[in-house]
This record gives sequence, structure tokens and C-alpha cells, in this order.
Amino acid sequence: MGTSSPGKAPEQVESVAIRFAGDSGDGMQLVGTQFTSTTALAGNDLATLPDFPAEIRAPAGSLAGVSGFQINFSSNPVFTAGDLLDVLVAMNPAALARNLKDLKEGGILIANSEAFNAKNLERAGYRENPLDTAVVSAYRLFKVDVTALTLASVRAFKLDHRAATRCKNFFALGLIYWLYSRSMDATVQWIERKFGDKVLGQANLAALRAGYNYGETTEMFDHAYEVRKAAITPGKYRNISGNEALALGLMAGSELSGLNLFLGSYPITPASDVLHMLSNMKALGVRTFQAEDEIAAVCACLGAAYAGALAATTTSGPGMALKAEAMGLAVMTELPMVVINVQRAGPSTGMPTKTEQADLMQAMFGRNGESPLPVLAARTPGDCFHAAIEAARIAVTYMTPVVLLTDGYLANGAEPWPVPNIDAMPRFPVSFRTDTEGFKPYLRDASLARPWAIPGTPGLEHRVGGLEKDNGTGNISYDGANHEAMCRLRAEKVARVADSLPPTVVEGAQEGDLLVLGWGSTYGSISGGIHKVAARNLKIGHVQLQHINPLPKDLEHIMKRFRRVMVPELNLGQLAMILRARFPETTIHSHTKIQGLPFRENDIAKAIIQLLETN
Repeated sequence: MGTSSPGKAPEQVESVAIRFAGDSGDGMQLVGTQFTSTTALAGNDLATLPDFPAEIRAPAGSLAGVSGFQINFSSNPVFTAGDLLDVLVAMNPAALARNLKDLKEGGILIANSEAFNAKNLERAGYRENPLDTAVVSAYRLFKVDVTALTLASVRAFKLDHRAATRCKNFFALGLIYWLYSRSMDATVQWIERKFGDKVLGQANLAALRAGYNYGETTEMFDHAYEVRKAAITPGKYRNISGNEALALGLMAGSELSGLNLFLGSYPITPASDVLHMLSNMKALGVRTFQAEDEIAAVCACLGAAYAGALAATTTSGPGMALKAEAMGLAVMTELPMVVINVQRAGPSTGMPTKTEQADLMQAMFGRNGESPLPVLAARTPGDCFHAAIEAARIAVTYMTPVVLLTDGYLANGAEPWPVPNIDAMPRFPVSFRTDTEGFKPYLRDASLARPWAIPGTPGLEHRVGGLEKDNGTGNISYDGANHEAMCRLRAEKVARVADSLPPTVVEGAQEGDLLVLGWGSTYGSISGGIHKVAARNLKIGHVQLQHINPLPKDLEHIMKRFRRVMVPELNLGQLAMILRARFPETTIHSHTKIQGLPFRENDIAKAIIQLLETN
């Protein structure tokens, strides 16, 4: 285990990936979040990957109940939550069994030795204690009796055994704080705010400090480590998750459009946090409605849009299917609405706490009839803020429902985020129709949007509904030629969104060997993968699509500048299928993964090399 050198200077390292893993009741998400906040305050770039079970409470110590939180932090730019781990904290045998494969050879393994008892070993499928076998011989193993040390540190507070044991996550956090030279101040302040002067808060503080002191005073670790600040553009930053950024983005869209924000939603993993956050913003004029189901939520949203609000609804996976009919009604009534789908692994309820990008086809075509609508995707947790604003802009400008796709990786992941100056952002103010002269509810402006006339406005009384509208008057029409004309008008309106899009940004090479074309949360993995093959002097460009329907007008020209186009997706090739249909003369190489986890950077690097060496 090395020799003790408590006064030895920390070793400087550039990047570290740590995963806290334990039973779902061990508080791994909590300590991961605290370590993330402290790391952000320390000035590192970072990315996180919470990974937890869907079962409300799997049996304690079982493989099904393992919960993990991974953070990758560095003094250099960070693209993802990391590939292989430098440190694994395993609170029980099941956590070890689930996660050991991801620990790099020579990596640090901290195991809560007390938890490796006969009962837990059996639940994890071990016939003998792996800590005493060759299973862990490739790693730097540190057996720490976290449970016993925690109980000793909190004995003075006279908690019952269960409450005292639950403090062990803070002991582990304190130990990692020492190992990576972190200040405990932010977590101490959080505990004091959370618990006040309650005994449990004092016990958690004692466990945290005991873990830190254990690292500092024992001879177990040779030395600590330190990751210096990243070279980040000066400014005001905060740590933000994708769901938090979505909520703030909707509020910003409300401010920039001059409309009141209404969110109608039904709780569903992993989208619920948006409703949670916005429900606390009533004092800022935000109105939220927790409906009895997905259909009621989207219909309430549609009603709010009819009444003149910036209307949004959030959902995930199967909830999107339930909203489909009302989304078609929004297409027919031509009312603006933002539908946010935080994708998860499906079909049906699938793996609800795992990430996936398999709802793209549903967003594009999952409604009856010809019902096109704009589809956008966010690329990073912080980008969810800007994507929400863009979705609001398109919705109210073109009077159309808009689908914004994120996923579980973005929703729960976090990164440092430069707080934007909303006063410097372009506004898109809405003007409701008030002039009765020449008013017809389905007349159109240059963008083919119909007028937005709030119900109750004298002289502007009109009907909306799901039956086909006569072009111009909006009266119900069964005329076949009118129906075809209206279908083409609605499709053309969506297509004209492309006129308002800025030139597509190509990162890296502007022409050459390969264009990697991604969408959504694969941005970091693709960027990191391309970075890993940079030494080969290949001409590789990278485009990450935000607008998927309509596609940017310059995309075909960009693809033609490269000899090959590769499309990585966390599905079985849905964007690749769309591109092949749209651009049949371009050869699209699809690279897919559908395991409930994001791509690793090495996945992308390996695919790039393999494609370029075999074609």
C-alpha cells in the first residue's frame, strides 16, 4: 500500500475519473453531486454521469440495486464523463461486481471491507471474497472499514444504528476530498443549510471530517493528488444539469418573447426535474400544472397556447406516444407549443433511468396524417438552455408545435456553465392580432404563420379544432383540393424555418477524409473521440446538428466536401436513415450503440480508425 507521508506534496495530475458506487440507499448520488459542486468551485472543467436503478427499492446489496455517480474532472477541456475510471469507490460487493470492469489497470479501488460479508457476497454472486483473490490483483486495492469507522465517528450523537450507518457516504466523500486535495467548505455549508442544528447534520459533518482525517493521518495512501484549475474563459459560472438548463431556458424564452410561461406536465423519469424546478418559480410569473396524465398535460398546454401563453410540456419515452394525438391537434390548429422529450431507453417503459436517442423517428413521424413539425436537439447540459430558447422562438414565430429532444445523459449530467446575459440576447417579441380589419384566422404572413388572436378579443372571434380548415377563413372544409393545399402549406411552413437558421458550424477540418455528423448528447463523445485520433493527421470535420427538421440548407454542401460521412447514434441508425432518404447520393456510414449508456470517446475513436482503414 505504500508508505505514509502525510506532509508530502500532492502529485499533479491532469485528469481524473471517479465513480462512487453502492446500494441505492447508500447516498451515492448525493456525494457525487457534492463532489461535483466542490470540483466546479475548484475551477476544473468537468462532466458527470449519474447512473441509478429504476426499481423503487431493489433488495439491499443486490446487483439490481447498484447506484453509481461518475465524474470526470480535469485541468484541460472535458468532453465526457470519462471512459475508464482512475478511482472506484465500492461500498459493497454488488457495486464491485457491477463496476470493476470499468476501472483501468493500476487504478485505485477503495472498498468498504465490512460490507463484504457472506450475505452480501452471495447477493452479488461471489463464492468467495473477491478482495482476497486475483480478481482485484490488477488494481491498487485499499480496504477501508467505512462502516465501522463511520459508526465510531458518530457515536457521540447517539443515533440509532440505521441512521448512524447511513452517514458512511459522507465518510467516503471526506476520504476522496483528502485524496484529491479538495476543500470541504462547500459541503460543510450545504450540510449546515440542509440540516440546521439537527443531530443528523452534526453526525454527517463528523463523518465527513473523519473520512478526511483518515486519509490524512493513516499510512494507507502514499500521497494525495491535485488537479489544477482549467483555463476557462473568465466570467460568472454555475454548475448546471440539463434539466435545470431546460427550465431556465424556458423562462428565458418567456422573457425574450414577452409571453407568460405555462408548463403542463405529468411526472415521468427523467423529465420530472423540469416540472419540479419551474413549480418553484411562481413568484416570477411561471405557471405550472401537474396533470393527471400525459394527455391532460399536453391538452392543458394547448389550451394555454390558445390563450396566448408560451406553452410547454415535458415528457419522456412512452409519454411522448400519449401526447401524439394532441400534438397533431396543435399542428392542425397551428398553435405554438414546445414539447420536450427527455429520451430514455425503450420501447415501452424499457430502462427508464438509462439514456438513449431512439425517439427521433417518433418525433419526426409519430402522429397520424401529414403532420410535420420542427425537431431540435440539445448537445450538452448547458446547451439545453439555448435549445429551449430556440424552440420557443420557432414555435411563436411560425405558429407551430416544436419538439425538443434531450436525453437522460444530458438531463442528469452536469457541467460548468457560463451564466449568460439575457439583456444581450436577441428578442423575438410576439404581437397578438388586435386589428379586426381584414381578419381571417388562417391568413398567413411571409413565414406562412397564421395570426395569433387571443380568444375574447372583440371582432376576432374564430374557431379552432381538429377538422381540416379552409385556407384563409378557417372554416371546416372537406374539399379534397383544399386539404392537399393545407397539408402542403403546413409542410412548407416548417420547411421555411430553415431560412432563419445560421450557417452550420463545422469543427475541425472543413473538408477532407471524414465528416462525423452527430446530434444531441453524442457531442462530447464525438469531440473527445476525434481529439484522440488527432495525432494521425487525418482531416476530420465534426457537425453536431441542433436542427433536425428542417435540416440546415447548407448541410448537403458540407457533406460533399468530405470523402466519407459517419453518423454515430444511440439508437439503431435513425438519423442515418433520414439522411439516406434525403440525400441518396451520399454514402452514410452508421455507427450505433444501444446499451443505455453514452458512447465512450474510445468507441468513437475506434470507429473512425476502422472506417478510414477499411474504406
